Amino acid sequence: MTAKETLELISKQWCDLKDLQKLTGLGKNNALKLKNEIKLDLNNKGYLLPNKLLPMNEVVNYLKINISYLQKMAKGTMN
Repeated sequence: MTAKETLELISKQWCDLKDLQKLTGLGKNNALKLKNEIKLDLNNKGYLLPNKLLPMNEVVNYLKINISYLQKMAKGTMN
């Protein structure tokens, strides 16, 4: 997945299991475990979440995705 593709994916409001698999490169079972881990963490913080979805900004924070780096890389590949 390129930096530009990653930026497009994380620009979505919600993250589903397939998005999480793309971002992490994990298989379905491990991505589901990670999704449940993130969901539990957010529920403990008081979030009420729609079924099967996570807020993308929280996923980005949890995975520590460096958006500014991705933006620099995407610009470099476009020139």
